[in-house]
Amino acid sequence: MPPQMGVHMIKPWLLRLHRWLTLVFAVPLAVIVVTGLVLSFEPMAQIGAAQPGTLTAERVVDLLQRHDPEGKARSLTFRAYEHRLSIGGVRPDDTIDVDVRTGAELTEDGTLSNLFYYSRVLHETLMLDLGWLVHVSTMAMILLMVLGIAMGWPRLANTVSGWHKGVAWNLLPILILSPVTGILLAWGINFSAPAVSPAPSAPLAMVEAVRVVGAAHDLSSMVWIRGRGGRLLARVVDGGEYRVFAVSREGLVPTSRNWVRLLHEGNFAGHWSALLNVVTSLALIALMATGLVIWARRRFRKRRPRPARTPPQVVTTA
Repeated sequence: MPPQMGVHMIKPWLLRLHRWLTLVFAVPLAVIVVTGLVLSFEPMAQIGAAQPGTLTAERVVDLLQRHDPEGKARSLTFRAYEHRLSIGGVRPDDTIDVDVRTGAELTEDGTLSNLFYYSRVLHETLMLDLGWLVHVSTMAMILLMVLGIAMGWPRLANTVSGWHKGVAWNLLPILILSPVTGILLAWGINFSAPAVSPAPSAPLAMVEAVRVVGAAHDLSSMVWIRGRGGRLLARVVDGGEYRVFAVSREGLVPTSRNWVRLLHEGNFAGHWSALLNVVTSLALIALMATGLVIWARRRFRKRRPRPARTPPQVVTTA
């Protein structure tokens, strides 16, 4: 049997599986894709709002001494788009949020930071501790793309179906990159070199860490400073890329790039990589919407009534 004939015979079954997978996972996939679109704007907001020279090490040290006089802080997070510095570890149940311009404590959550926070929780757990369903849905998305490839190059036309196939095939490389990097992140696979454990030393206070990071980078580009895996790390925007450095008294040591995370979060090339994630998310939303429209048209279209059968004419002879 020629290969083309074999593909032609199984194509209806592949198409049916493609449709049913879309229907079964439509709701979780919609949540994942829409929240992914929202999160795509976070690097844009952070980089766009960070004005060089607006946050110095001296300013951060002053804020720490004012709001953490006992030196309990274990983490710092800076949201440039809200001028908000979050100090973690001072209070047992919450962080202290400070306006870096006025130095006053902020008692209300920020609109943008809340939007990004809850979008991330929805994106990773669907807000109901359903991380396993996110993983299964992401694998289903990968399978949907594989099935689309297996069905072969489509006929493109100016129809809903034609646009669905055209978007899928023309943007396939970036479309498949998103769920693949997402599932690799969930499984803890990053292809980075193993972290080297630091030499035993006295723990570095947050005030000291701020001075070390501030000596090498403008702190308006800081994303966070916190402990992880027995090391104190700092994440800063360096030339549009979110770089992670190990912090010690001797200075900063760049860690291995986690390209899986950089590609998935779209923060490896400033606004350009973030924009790429926006395009990817919009394309995935368009594919889901057009796919459901195609299914609904097939499922609910009115069938033409069959013509009534007329009884056969009986011919009589005189």
